[in-house]
Amino acid sequence: MIGEPEFERGTDGPRVIVVAVDGTTTSLRAAAYAAGLARRQAAELVVIFVSGPSAMTGLIPEASVLLRDAQQDIAAELRQQVEDGARRAGIRARFIQVKGDAYTEISRVCTEVLADAVIVGASTSAGHRIVGSVGLRLVRAGRWPVTVVP
Repeated sequence: MIGEPEFERGTDGPRVIVVAVDGTTTSLRAAAYAAGLARRQAAELVVIFVSGPSAMTGLIPEASVLLRDAQQDIAAELRQQVEDGARRAGIRARFIQVKGDAYTEISRVCTEVLADAVIVGASTSAGHRIVGSVGLRLVRAGRWPVTVVP
């Protein structure tokens, strides 16, 4: 309409917030931070859990089955926490479980849901100091505002 300012996606606070969780303490802190932000901004919260292969599965064939079962258990528990927490906080939230490389899958989901913000927990892996964490890779991609929660 004439005389009204144009709205540009992402300039008036996030409408869709994506948070990646894996069950670690830092990812759960990131989820709590993202839920609070979603509540304050009246935004939708998209919680993503990425399960992927482990280096151990190539060395120990039985580890593949155990890892898959453990990841399914973690995903089921996280899904329940998201549903319960969203109901208590009065926010819109959905849980997405995918398989693959964490960076690739988080990026794909962010693109699909038109994410305005991405929240991740800080990596606690010593190896990420050399290779780079998922959070650092998301920041370097420069496609979304990224918050890394300690």
